[in-house]
Amino acid sequence: MFLVVPGTALWTVLMRVLIHFLVYFITTSSGLRTLPEYVTAAQTHGVVVFYCDSNVTLFATKKVIEDHPDHLKRYKQECKRSHKGSKVQLERLNLFFNQTGGVHVLQNIYGCQWDNETGQVDGYDQYGYDGEDFVSFDLKTETWKYSGKAVDIKYMWDRGRGYLTSINVFLTVICPERLKLYLDYGKTSLLRTVSLLQKTPSSPVSCHATGFYPNRVDMFWRKDGEELHEDVDHGEILPNNDGTFQMSVDLNISSVKPEDWSRYDCVFQLSGVKEDVVTKLDKAFIRTNWGKSANRCDGDCVSTKAGLKFQLQTLYPRACVVSSYVVIWMLTLDSDTEQ
Repeated sequence: MFLVVPGTALWTVLMRVLIHFLVYFITTSSGLRTLPEYVTAAQTHGVVVFYCDSNVTLFATKKVIEDHPDHLKRYKQECKRSHKGSKVQLERLNLFFNQTGGVHVLQNIYGCQWDNETGQVDGYDQYGYDGEDFVSFDLKTETWKYSGKAVDIKYMWDRGRGYLTSINVFLTVICPERLKLYLDYGKTSLLRTVSLLQKTPSSPVSCHATGFYPNRVDMFWRKDGEELHEDVDHGEILPNNDGTFQMSVDLNISSVKPEDWSRYDCVFQLSGVKEDVVTKLDKAFIRTNWGKSANRCDGDCVSTKAGLKFQLQTLYPRACVVSSYVVIWMLTLDSDTEQ
């Protein structure tokens, strides 16, 4: 579905995003019988918020659609318009390069980045053709930059000043507005999960946060509303394999009387989120290795990410589903089969 070649600028875009981001992926192909000729998806922080393809499959974030019904109509219109435009682009490239058969793939990765502390916005729009970098949009000059054989078709992309301006408006205004909307709806699921963990009854209680992004966080234990510095061990912020982060702060409870537990709580503060996550020190909510707890999953829990990955691989058995939900197809460009 998406062919992202490591080492190219397209790959670099995916690897260098460090702030809040909304990124769109479009893949248009010819000569592939097992894939839709057109697929597009949008994601933020590894979560797909919009998907559609030429087989009339459409997915959008349910809560956003419920509160903003007009978005569904907009998504359908954008999908139809983008499908038509991408197909025409691919046909023109085939014609220009005298390619009458075989497998050909046109990719487009575009989106925006937003720093919720400084308010700075940036955007990018890049194309790849048959696995190679093709053209990229310069936001400052509103012009295209060309790579390799794309130089030969410069005139095809430089026409239409109004179109170039509209790209700028989308990347710097419309895209950031959508990103902020998705972040507002996704704070509870996208940004963090906080749990209390304990290995043995005498072990420290660990306040563990995972799945948060970005890695600008503060987490600490309090007693009677005051931050504790003694009997507390702060762990490092560590990366997860899906681009999010995790960290732990341990509280030594050896000297804490049972009747005083209610005086303690763990506070998790994530940059850009107004509300702190406050977790009371309560035995009922501690996950342990030596006994059941109210929050414990005993094997019947299936994560949303694992479920989506399973669904995608069931639909497309030859796909490689990475943690960010980008489906990477290793294409053999001189045949009509996937590797």
